[in-house]
Amino acid sequence: MTGIVNAAVAVLLRADGKVLLGQRPEGKSWAGWWEFPGGKIEEGESAEQGLQRELEEELGTVAVQFNPWLTRVFSYPERTVRLNFFIVRDWRGEPYGKEGQNLSWQNPHSPSVSPLLPANQPVLEALRLPPVYAITNLAEMGESLFFSALQRQLESGLRLIQVREKQLSAPDFASFTAKVLRAAQPYAAQVLVNGDIALAQKLAANGVHLSAEKLMAMTEKPANLLCGASCHNAEELAQAARLGLDYALLGAVQATLTHPNVATLGWQQFAALVKNQPMPIYALGGMQAADLATAWQHGGHGVAMMREAWRER
Repeated sequence: MTGIVNAAVAVLLRADGKVLLGQRPEGKSWAGWWEFPGGKIEEGESAEQGLQRELEEELGTVAVQFNPWLTRVFSYPERTVRLNFFIVRDWRGEPYGKEGQNLSWQNPHSPSVSPLLPANQPVLEALRLPPVYAITNLAEMGESLFFSALQRQLESGLRLIQVREKQLSAPDFASFTAKVLRAAQPYAAQVLVNGDIALAQKLAANGVHLSAEKLMAMTEKPANLLCGASCHNAEELAQAARLGLDYALLGAVQATLTHPNVATLGWQQFAALVKNQPMPIYALGGMQAADLATAWQHGGHGVAMMREAWRER
């Protein structure tokens, strides 16, 4: 991209969910502002090579386990940057400010340092999305079994749920959604309503999830709601990016019981479609909890599951 500076950026992610931010030192542009570590990719370097060099130069660390994540373009007054974000889950060497910069481990849900470079706010918002995305399965489980499983998974850390029950009438769907919301509230779990923006607003749900058909018909993102969509190809992902959606589900990656004869993407095609996307993308279709690391390796944010989400482990 002509005139755009390419940069590699590291999101060092600890097991407790905190990420490392650095304060730009005196003598640099935007001195005093906080950002994720990283810098310009040099000529002849890959993004991965640039990441490793920047980590050594800025923090004295070496990335051991790292995966591509988001790619976002941001225009500052002085230049436009293309930020290639990597999530680094394991590294060698305790990070320290080799360039004299202050460092701080921050909770993405409530960062206490400021000011933050403008390009980093959407990244913090993306980091607030958990890696496991559950889709309700009332139709197969029945109400008693489903709500027992929901309670168990909430206690185990589930924090993102899409309510999707096509078999229910509108009144029954609203009633079921309200019950899921009441169960999720004590755990601060986010609940998304499938397809019905008005119902999501009426029930004060956290957000709405759109089908690919509704996605392609949309002209703007619904206001004041977390919003994602189901995608199956590059065209639908491009529409989700244009609308500035908060995430996408991409699949089917593998065969599912519901749609056993549908063509699947496979992990390599999933990775090709996810590459350079600006939003977090979950792998959908035949996913199990054990597939989470594979999804990360192929650029995914996490896995979306229906049957497997409610299985007792």
